[in-house]
Amino acid sequence: MPHGTMREAVIDTDAIEDNVRHLRRLTASEVIAVVKADGYGHGAVRSARAALAGGAGRVAVADIDEALALRRGGIDAPVLAWLHGPDADFAQAASRGIELGISSHDQLQAAAAASRGDHPVTVQLKVETGLGRNGIAPADYALVFAEAARLERIGKLRVAGIFSHLSNTSEDEDRAALARFQVALAGAGSYGLRPHLTHIAASHAAIALPEARLNCVRLGIAIYGLSPFADKTSADLGLRPAMTLRAAVAAVRRVPAGQGVSYGYTHRTAGETTLALVPLGYADGVPRAASSGAAVRIGGRTFPVAGRIAMDQFVVDVGDTPVAVGDEAVLFGDPTLGAPPVEAWAESAGTINYEIVTRIGPRVPRREAGK
Repeated sequence: MPHGTMREAVIDTDAIEDNVRHLRRLTASEVIAVVKADGYGHGAVRSARAALAGGAGRVAVADIDEALALRRGGIDAPVLAWLHGPDADFAQAASRGIELGISSHDQLQAAAAASRGDHPVTVQLKVETGLGRNGIAPADYALVFAEAARLERIGKLRVAGIFSHLSNTSEDEDRAALARFQVALAGAGSYGLRPHLTHIAASHAAIALPEARLNCVRLGIAIYGLSPFADKTSADLGLRPAMTLRAAVAAVRRVPAGQGVSYGYTHRTAGETTLALVPLGYADGVPRAASSGAAVRIGGRTFPVAGRIAMDQFVVDVGDTPVAVGDEAVLFGDPTLGAPPVEAWAESAGTINYEIVTRIGPRVPRREAGK
């Protein structure tokens, strides 16, 4: 690790670029790279740059504030934001060329009101197809499609896309949602809407359900090199994990049998052993729920977490293996390079790989690999 570094997340932007290039070839569709939640913890701006370099045509985030941050970071590609509060500033978004995901008639009217002069506001209509979240309700399709077409004709709006989300419950459920989406598209077409983009598939369906690719796919977790499937690894999918989380061992202690470790003494040593202290904790996004289940790699060997993960640190039992202060402890990274997989931490915490990388907190510096 770099001198003086206590903890860091190393982000391999080349991996993000390669993953996008690979997935673009696989899906033969235009790619929207999803960089919401600060690029799933990898950094939104760096992830967007890498994804665009890999062939993504545009990027997407959840809300307008995230989209504006991309603009401030120098991202001038098309940006879609689709989750809005009641007081969302559509005018500011429109002035920065941000595409607005529209989920209701009220939002459509608010977007049109943000139009200035002969500059229409670009929108994408999000339709509800069974996920039960946001999106234009089927009962409102006709109203919204007709009004969107009218506003487009008079130059207030440009409808660039129509989209929805799948549940990934099963192929049958996703195909049913896709059929409902096709009904929505046909309805939109009957009112004269001819959007360039139609998309419903995120990483899961983009890989596993070819008929859902349409002419565009939204790729989130997969561009960061992680698998959206419980039964397939990153390597199975030809992806390279982009984040490596690591820290420098902060203390080493030789202890006798019966030594209690960390809060609550949920772990006691079975025999004389060496304990190594890793300066990462739940304040950094390392899940407390993974206590006594996860493992880290030190010096080419994997060792279990001993006892409860605390706010700032946790303990690893390294037995009789020589470990010194300053040695590198890798929590997760690319398994093909010898690092533990992030999925091991997710399984120990009863969650998914998405959550582990996304929750890594701001106290952990991000450094791009090779810099």
